[in-house]
Amino acid sequence: MTPALIALLVIALLVIIVLAKSVTIVPQAQAKVIERLGRYSRTLSPGLSILVPFVDRVRATIDLREQVISFPPQPVITSDNLQVGIDTVLYFQVTDPRLAVYGIANYITGMEQLTTTTLRNVVGGLNLEGALTGRDGINSQLREVLDGTTGPWGLRVARVEIKAIDPPASIRDSMEKQMRADRDKRAIILTAEGARQSAITTAEGQKAAAILSAEGKKQSAILEAEADRQSRILRAEGERAALFLQAQGQAKSIETVFQAIHDGKPDQGLLAYQYLQTLPKIAQGDANKMWIVPSEFSKALEGLSRLGGADGDAKSWLDVDTPADGAPRTADSLDTSDWFVSQLPPAAEQPEAHIELTTLGGPSVPTPPSIAEATAEAREISTGPDVTPPPAGQ
Repeated sequence: MTPALIALLVIALLVIIVLAKSVTIVPQAQAKVIERLGRYSRTLSPGLSILVPFVDRVRATIDLREQVISFPPQPVITSDNLQVGIDTVLYFQVTDPRLAVYGIANYITGMEQLTTTTLRNVVGGLNLEGALTGRDGINSQLREVLDGTTGPWGLRVARVEIKAIDPPASIRDSMEKQMRADRDKRAIILTAEGARQSAITTAEGQKAAAILSAEGKKQSAILEAEADRQSRILRAEGERAALFLQAQGQAKSIETVFQAIHDGKPDQGLLAYQYLQTLPKIAQGDANKMWIVPSEFSKALEGLSRLGGADGDAKSWLDVDTPADGAPRTADSLDTSDWFVSQLPPAAEQPEAHIELTTLGGPSVPTPPSIAEATAEAREISTGPDVTPPPAGQ
């Protein structure tokens, strides 16, 4: 190989090196900090950029996207002297690459240490229960402190989240026991409330049932009393009507007997005969030991013998006069059409038999039939339907 060729190859290599040092490409969402002769020169934005070879150099490439850093659990002591481990997650973004490079040596380490110290300060003023239930407040305080402190570093803290709070094992056991006791307590309270409500509902039902039963018994007693009263009134009305009809019958009987006696024109013989019929009745009775025959008894016997035809020609009082026309003598027929007609008003029209049951809500009592209707119905039942007797000879 000739010296000229070697020199040409060296020149070409130098050109390539110079071009590689002069041209740089910045990806999207990144930035490059350029130093010229050891001093900050500029920050390159995404795209193609030209550098001065061997004068400008790239100090750092910064990612401008929002980044997430999860820190390991940090031991923190609460105000009630309990040590807990807290995991935190930090969301941040580089807003100024120059400050991120020259403001702090390592902003990741700085944020981690700042988060740990701030977390201990915030949680140290809370007890365990406040730390477990106040995560939102802890997150807000951490974000305010970190965002205000990392501003000179060219960083913006978007938010800080507590991922987990791990109390000691003994505390976890105590918490589980406490939660179990709280659940048992709530279960017992709910069971007692259910039993109480059930007892109240049962008592209300029994009360309503007792009230309805008492109302039913009251209505039943009232209806039974009214029915008994109506029954007694109707029974008394029937007995009164029966006595009235019996008195009417006796009156008709006495009237008929007296009429028959007057129509027969009785004389001394008939009275003597009646006297003889009464004597055996006088002798009846267990207490009768002796009885005295009056002196008129012999005269009554003599008159009775004469009336019986003892003289021969005398007419006996037992003989019946034959009518002049020769027809047999018959007894006069009695008109009994009005014997069973009561002059009393019907029982339903009596003031004491009128009962208002509309206020009791019960069925209405039917009006009983009158005495005349009852008598006519009894006659129809006793006599049966009219049957015309067949003609003689059939």
